[in-house]
Amino acid sequence: MKAVLVLNAGSSSLKFALFATEPTLAERAALAGQIEGIGAMPELSAHDAHGTRYREPVISTGEQAEQHRDALTHLLRWLSAHNPDLEIIAAGHRIVHGGERYSAPVRLTEAVLRELDEFVPLAPLHQPHNLRAVRAVAALLPDIAQVGCFDTAFHRTQPALAQAFALPRALSAEGIKRYGFHGLSYDYVARQLPQVIGERAAGAVVIAHLGNGASMCAMRGGQSVASTMGFTAVEGLMMGTRSGSVDPGVLLYLMEHKGMDAKALTRLLYKESGLLGVSGISQDMRTLLASDAAEAREAVDLFCYRIARELGSLAAAAGGLDALVFTGGIGEHAAPVRAKVAQMAAWLGVEIDAVANEAHRLRIDNANSRVAVAVVPTNEEGMIARYTIELLGRG
Repeated sequence: MKAVLVLNAGSSSLKFALFATEPTLAERAALAGQIEGIGAMPELSAHDAHGTRYREPVISTGEQAEQHRDALTHLLRWLSAHNPDLEIIAAGHRIVHGGERYSAPVRLTEAVLRELDEFVPLAPLHQPHNLRAVRAVAALLPDIAQVGCFDTAFHRTQPALAQAFALPRALSAEGIKRYGFHGLSYDYVARQLPQVIGERAAGAVVIAHLGNGASMCAMRGGQSVASTMGFTAVEGLMMGTRSGSVDPGVLLYLMEHKGMDAKALTRLLYKESGLLGVSGISQDMRTLLASDAAEAREAVDLFCYRIARELGSLAAAAGGLDALVFTGGIGEHAAPVRAKVAQMAAWLGVEIDAVANEAHRLRIDNANSRVAVAVVPTNEEGMIARYTIELLGRG
């Protein structure tokens, strides 16, 4: 089987998916999973297209810098053992930050990797690990082509005003501006919308990508015009453990009066806030929705409030609202969240059908709604596989 290997590397995990390419690129992965616990007790878990599940420990003997390569080595051996005729023809990578330089997928060479290293300060919790996986593949499979697919690229269509901060021009010229993220998800969902909402897909659309990381994107004509995430992936909506937007004065206060340095603030904003921080219970929306604790309800209510508030802002940026689309783990599966958001967005003409919402149907708006409301499962891995094949096909 000839296939594209899709990789999404984090600090302690390596997500993967294998897409068959013959006779044409498969829409869904033949095999997908992840290796978790890299740096501690790594374990591989996976499932195939038939629903069969696999789980096994991963042996890592290398130094910390080599542990991603150890994980990838184990993965490649495991894939070959389960698919004796497997031929990996290319690898596609999720790379969080492409800066202003990369507005489309690119073939990864050492020269390109050196340029992408420059963006590490813009995404310190993601970029180094994304690039480490690329270099590990180059060492283990030196003859295959590798393609980088950027979470920021989809948003390069935004007008200059939407990308600007009100900072001195010299800082903006250095690249301190709004980039936006989750672009792979938005691109995939945008391509599905004509089949789901018809001609409204070309109008003013807001997509809410809601998961452990959460953001929203306003589109017109299928292109991004504004997004809630900006310079980093911590701005905008409240998330699982990330704070979302915070008054910069709060950070100055914490520095001056609480003695918090950059490391402590990073931990606070990225790891200790969001649903986890507000509830004091969990970052998992499923746990919070099942809880009777007042703190859990408050966390869910704040999450929905922030979505509804950003929806109004994004509708202004898009010049109206023809459709609202939910995607991501929470967006696709948490009917109570969708219902709360719709209730708060009634002034925009949003009305949903309770039965359709509970059933997680593709269309959940009712007959009286002026706005199409849809639930569209995302497929970022499939988008990366498609980008990879399209780029190599052109080359």
